[in-house]
Amino acid sequence: MKCEGEKIYADEGSCPICKMDLQPIEEEVKNFSLEEITETSIFNLTSKWNTEEGEEITLKKLKGKTLVMVMIYTTCKAACPRLVADMRNIEVKIPAEFKNEVQYIMVSIDPKNDTPKRLKEFAIENLMDDEKWTFLQGTEDGVREFANVLAVKYKKISPLDFSHSNIISVFNPQGDLVHQQEGLGVDNKITIEKIIETVKK
Repeated sequence: MKCEGEKIYADEGSCPICKMDLQPIEEEVKNFSLEEITETSIFNLTSKWNTEEGEEITLKKLKGKTLVMVMIYTTCKAACPRLVADMRNIEVKIPAEFKNEVQYIMVSIDPKNDTPKRLKEFAIENLMDDEKWTFLQGTEDGVREFANVLAVKYKKISPLDFSHSNIISVFNPQGDLVHQQEGLGVDNKITIEKIIETVKK
């Protein structure tokens, strides 16, 4: 909601300063055509993915928003819970006026066990079951291809466990990689700045 002075508020009502009725912000529809995608865009990948809602998509379906992506698996008891916490920590620090321009994507590196049903359960368990969060199950080939794009290394070390890189990646609305944060519990100030910078462009 905003007043005529362009100040933005999260709740409906009147501006506390000028007392004008606050008006809903009209969401700007960004219309990106295929021609605007670069050769390095992830939207060129043709692999198919299942969301936690059971929908089959290609990554191109995610076009139009800044994407914050991480690769995890739901049975992980070590690094992945911290990566999930890092993603939530990033999400809460994005200013309200930019929140609708950012989509958070969790890509499973364990497509055999992380079915759409399991990903949905995981989303609910972690309070991530709303529109700004998307969980993806791919094929083993699709996951491997996507991991190569993100420079994420992973290796199965037991039926339910993987060793893997801990990288959070930021893509612009055209699907180009603009920033990566590596490590667990690291200072995410630069990542937040890059996300906001990408949304503003």
